[in-house]
Amino acid sequence: MTENTETCCGPGYASPEEAMAAEREKLLYTVCLYTGTGVEAPDYLATIDADPESPTYSQVIARTEMPNIGDELHHTGWNACSSCHDDSSKERKYMIVPGVRSSRLHIIDTGTDPAKPTLHKVIEGDEIKAKTNLSAPHTVHCLGSDIIISMLGDATGEGPGGFLHLNEDFEIVGRWENDISGMSFNYDFWYQPRHNMMVSSEWGSPNTFMPGFDLADVQAGKYGHSIHFWDFEGKKIIRTVDLGEEGMIPLEVRFHHDPDSTHGYVGATLSSNIHHWYKNGDGSAEDGSDIHVEKIIDVDPVDLEGWDFPVPSLITDVLVSMDDKYLYFSNWLHGDVRQYDISDPSNPKLTGQVWIGGLLDKAPEVNGHKIEGAPQMIQLSLDGKRLYVTTSLFSTWDNQFYPGMNEAGSAMLMVDCDTANGGMSINPDFFVDFGAEPNGPSRCHETRYPGGDCTSDIWT
Repeated sequence: MTENTETCCGPGYASPEEAMAAEREKLLYTVCLYTGTGVEAPDYLATIDADPESPTYSQVIARTEMPNIGDELHHTGWNACSSCHDDSSKERKYMIVPGVRSSRLHIIDTGTDPAKPTLHKVIEGDEIKAKTNLSAPHTVHCLGSDIIISMLGDATGEGPGGFLHLNEDFEIVGRWENDISGMSFNYDFWYQPRHNMMVSSEWGSPNTFMPGFDLADVQAGKYGHSIHFWDFEGKKIIRTVDLGEEGMIPLEVRFHHDPDSTHGYVGATLSSNIHHWYKNGDGSAEDGSDIHVEKIIDVDPVDLEGWDFPVPSLITDVLVSMDDKYLYFSNWLHGDVRQYDISDPSNPKLTGQVWIGGLLDKAPEVNGHKIEGAPQMIQLSLDGKRLYVTTSLFSTWDNQFYPGMNEAGSAMLMVDCDTANGGMSINPDFFVDFGAEPNGPSRCHETRYPGGDCTSDIWT
């Protein structure tokens, strides 16, 4: 990274050295849901003890319930991150926790007592729909003092969606984008301010993916296969790259953490491959014509009894380590997590792999527990040594592909990562069983560190 790169903002994280001290904060926040499980209880934010010296290690020590039932909590973000490092008045105190189905935004206070987060404010989905004609919030990113959120649909649940703009007081400013020409669907996004770049990806409209997966919807063109490159300051798409059949359902997008870099990656979920982008030459083309996109990793489908077609691996989450050395991704149907050395971004080398659940039945039990589901969301510690893995994707998709999760619930595991030579192994001492929750088996999804992490923070 460049010398003037800041790693986090707010009290206690004003320098790279202090940022690494965030590793001493042995807490994790994980969204958990009952939506779609048959349990009539609110979704909640689980606080997990990740301190190996603690008597409650790998246990849920607090549950912050949402005030309503049926939100489908999914992805989260912060009110302040590294992109506001030059403003000492900003503090990473509030987590924004969207409900994809309800379109509500829950503002959770994690700063007053990090071990016991509390609900600060709720922005109702009906208000968002009325003011912006948007629904189904997904990715949350800090934008200096403000916040932008990708929205997957319009008020009726159809594409292409757009982006919601909130101010620092969590008030609706309106829609963020000026022009979404060329965008059929929306999903994830990431921006790189030094290069005036933003990249967004496509899933499908809420009306398509919420009921569950139907291959006929893919054949009917109801799922995305393009990524969009934006003029970030102008808030408009300057180039759309259609990945075609080699890039069906591109979901998670990740830039390098180095703000001088234009390299980034997207996982095409259904096609089960990884695409890499970067700017050629001096990177000054205003129409995005200097952006090169290439496929760099393929995961082959597998023939499986009972399936009419070879089973794709279904790459559902991707992240890049803080030093930009390793790329990690999860294969939710096959059941493995992979680690690649991306020191040469165009020529990744497989350096590690672990199996957790999955349809291929290569690891039906882990740490003495039967796994229903497979690796889905992943989060990496700032030092790159601990990779946290959860097993739930989306309620209706869980029910379809892993129906046993209703009784067993989901799980969180920890994978030890060799940052020097590459390599991965499942830690035998860490296991969070969400099948044993007070209201019944629940499903855990995205995980965050209180002090920021590999997938929440953007550097300027």
